[in-house]
Amino acid sequence: MESKMSMSMPAKKMNSLRCILLWGMVLGFFSCSTTQHLERKEHNEVYDKLGLKKDRKDNFALYREAASWMHVPHVDGGTSRKGTDCSFLVHTLYKTVYHKTLERNSAAMLNKNCERISKNRLKEGDLVFFNTSTKPKSNSYINHVGIYLKDHKFLHASTYKGVMVSDLEEDYYRKTLVCGGRVK
Repeated sequence: MESKMSMSMPAKKMNSLRCILLWGMVLGFFSCSTTQHLERKEHNEVYDKLGLKKDRKDNFALYREAASWMHVPHVDGGTSRKGTDCSFLVHTLYKTVYHKTLERNSAAMLNKNCERISKNRLKEGDLVFFNTSTKPKSNSYINHVGIYLKDHKFLHASTYKGVMVSDLEEDYYRKTLVCGGRVK
């Protein structure tokens, strides 16, 4: 005869199942917590690298990809992380983040892929086009492009400093900006 203290076989299985379930919930809680911590850390690193303040409305995929290109050297005609030019940087980011293929030349990007917009209409992901040559400023000559991020900041491949974030309010960029472009 069994004592009242011993459990039946189905009760033991149920007890084991409860224990496993409880441990699973505990591990799930801590792994979610760890994942959230790592995501927060990654977000902070990306925004620090770009010199921007985090906003939950931001397209984090764009910011993550932009940060991964920071400080890549400028190379005329460059097409890799060993060296890039401005149009390849924009071309690659657009393909990676937005799954859109843009022209490979800054002037062609504006003419074939974009609708011209004014500086005050710029939104995250729009393109910014410049005439940085010694030629007189004209709305038809384009030789530099970047991607607008936010708060007057844009990512581009600078001839002297490589991939970096600059401010449209800086004198140089205010003088050389031709227009913004919204990709069609």
